Amino acid sequence: MGSSTSQTSGAAPLLYFVDGMDCGSCVQKVEGMVNRLPGTAEVKASFSKQTLKLELDETQTPRTVLEKNLRALGYAPTLQETAQSAQSKAALGQNEHAGHDHAEGNHDDHAGHVHEVLPAGTPWYAGKQGKLVIFSGVLLALAWGFGFIEPGLSVYGYIAATVLGVWPLARQAWASARLGDPFSINMLVSLAAIGAVAIGQAAEGAVVVFFFAIGELLEGVAAGRARAGIQALAALAPKTALLVEGTGTREVPADSLHIGQTVQVRPGGRVPADGTIVSGTSSLDDSPVTGESMPVSKTVGDAVFAGSINTDGVLSITVDREASDNTIARIIHLVEKAEGSKAATARFIDRFSRYYTPGVVLVSALVAVAPPLLLGAEWYPWLYKGITLLLIGCPCALVLSVPAAITSGISAGTRRGLLIKGGAALETIGTVKTVAFDKTGTLTAGKPRVTDVLGVGRSENEVLGMAAAVEAGSSHPLAQAITQQAAKLKLTVPASQDARAIAGKGVSATVDGQNLFISSPQHAASTLNVNSDLLTRLTALEEAGKTAVVLHSADEILGVLAIRDEPREDARAAIARLKTMGVNTIMLTGDNARTGRAIAAGLGLEVKAELLPEDKLRLIAELKKHGGVAMVGDGINDAPALAQADVGIAMGGGTDVALETADAALLREGVQGVADLVQLSRDTMGNIKWNIAFALGLKAIFLVTTLLGYTNLWMAILADTGATAIVTANALRLLGWNGGSVRKTPAPSGLPVSGNA
Repeated sequence: MGSSTSQTSGAAPLLYFVDGMDCGSCVQKVEGMVNRLPGTAEVKASFSKQTLKLELDETQTPRTVLEKNLRALGYAPTLQETAQSAQSKAALGQNEHAGHDHAEGNHDDHAGHVHEVLPAGTPWYAGKQGKLVIFSGVLLALAWGFGFIEPGLSVYGYIAATVLGVWPLARQAWASARLGDPFSINMLVSLAAIGAVAIGQAAEGAVVVFFFAIGELLEGVAAGRARAGIQALAALAPKTALLVEGTGTREVPADSLHIGQTVQVRPGGRVPADGTIVSGTSSLDDSPVTGESMPVSKTVGDAVFAGSINTDGVLSITVDREASDNTIARIIHLVEKAEGSKAATARFIDRFSRYYTPGVVLVSALVAVAPPLLLGAEWYPWLYKGITLLLIGCPCALVLSVPAAITSGISAGTRRGLLIKGGAALETIGTVKTVAFDKTGTLTAGKPRVTDVLGVGRSENEVLGMAAAVEAGSSHPLAQAITQQAAKLKLTVPASQDARAIAGKGVSATVDGQNLFISSPQHAASTLNVNSDLLTRLTALEEAGKTAVVLHSADEILGVLAIRDEPREDARAAIARLKTMGVNTIMLTGDNARTGRAIAAGLGLEVKAELLPEDKLRLIAELKKHGGVAMVGDGINDAPALAQADVGIAMGGGTDVALETADAALLREGVQGVADLVQLSRDTMGNIKWNIAFALGLKAIFLVTTLLGYTNLWMAILADTGATAIVTANALRLLGWNGGSVRKTPAPSGLPVSGNA
């Protein structure tokens, strides 16, 4: 049998575009079928990109068998040229078009819950499902009209309408049963419609399949809307770029750009690649990528995102990332990964539906035959009730209630710069009792500056120059503050070698043949003698909220530098907002206790300071004993803590390591995004709970009314279709979610690498 986790010997990687696989239940059906095939492994399907990726050993299952089974389920598979080229196309939003072209002429009816997603701007009635609804409706209306002229003719019209609608459903039900899913929704509707005709209720059978077709059409429209946000994101990056060559420019495909090349972006144009401005100043609208509403002024040295809109000046930009690795591609990749991480509620509904649908069939059969056989009751009324129960039991609304809301919630967050890696993370974020923050680059802006330099037997400039030499090449915010201050004063910085970081303690390097260190005051005091006067001055600096570091050799102190990183403008309001939501907050920092207390006091949260990375892990484990914990950080040193927490949140873009480790990421530079994530999670889960309660409550009501004889077939299917439409519409409300506070914080200035402070 196939496996989604183990490598199959002799297997080759395959990547398909699967036309029609556009909802969560579609993915579940496809993955289930493929995993049952011998020789399959690493099976991963994505409904937002409509792709199926797997390892297939064709000595056990030929590729043609896989494709035949997909078509039997109603999907049109198109094998991509190579995995790499397919991923590139998907990132550029080309897969849907390619799949449509290749699948042209393949009109296999869809099985299970498969919905036709039409190209943007195409009216609903132009698609196959729309045409089926119209044709069925016309037949139904004609049959009804004939009832006034010749009632006998109207019966044939109703039968024709029923056959038209039920034939594709019956084919799909048979295909699903043959491939391992005997209790599909199509099977329930087919049995009910055929049973209605068999007991002389052809009119109600026709109404059943008509309403079901309308329900499928509505679900297809909903699936398209839920995916539209990600498709729009994929279309943000321009297809061409102006490559700077010599004294002129040349238009080239944007996906052909390489790192180090320079492109020109004119006013009104979109930035074609992630990069750094090398000339020019302009305001950039980052809202398509980060959700930030206000344009941000950027100049030489500032980072820009692919897809951002240049509003005024001409910019020259050096390419920092290729198309397959730019911000948009990374966002799409994160969202694709999110589909594979189901919320606990979604997993429960999946398990529940496996037993629920067979249970519905069994109960319906018992209701239909038990009273006549055991109690001598009349057959017709109980057969009718049994058929009605089949329709009432259709789990459409229940099955859709969770994935529709999760997809809408993730899409809404993505458009606002809140990236969430799946339903599991989205569900958990809203339940956390504590949010733990790193300090530097998280609660603070990550742009510290040197405020004081104290020389011990040396001039201030000499101390600053040697410190800059030790920190040369480091991208830590504190290191950059030192090197930038030295550059600002145009100091001569000596060459350094053998630079290395000492986790939780500082850095060292060889400068002019001498081993020099930059350490925390605590570490310096543990290895060297610090006189009382210097200790007093260090204490005063730290109590002022500054971070003090000591420059020293192996045997003497050479100087002290004080650096201050200001809290983010929205940090205090965000902390207060979390508290009103019932969430405790705490700052975990490697900085000294006095500086930590000074920053924390101004923001209104608890603090644990002077922590090594392993100390953060220990504290998070302790906090988890009292409820869920979210950790917010942005640096490489934060990665273990992000992984240890129930939910890890990478701040302000963060480093690649932090992004990979975290469960969610904030593209905006601002702390309010953390509160937004909690609110979005709670709103999404509230939506899901309402949907589930409504779907089950309605079924319970109709179960009772059916057994009492008050419900007929068309009312049952109308209730099922109506419930499906209502829960879907309710889930789609989340696409317009704007539950966060309005804020005007600067958009991200790049993807800085920062350590803990």
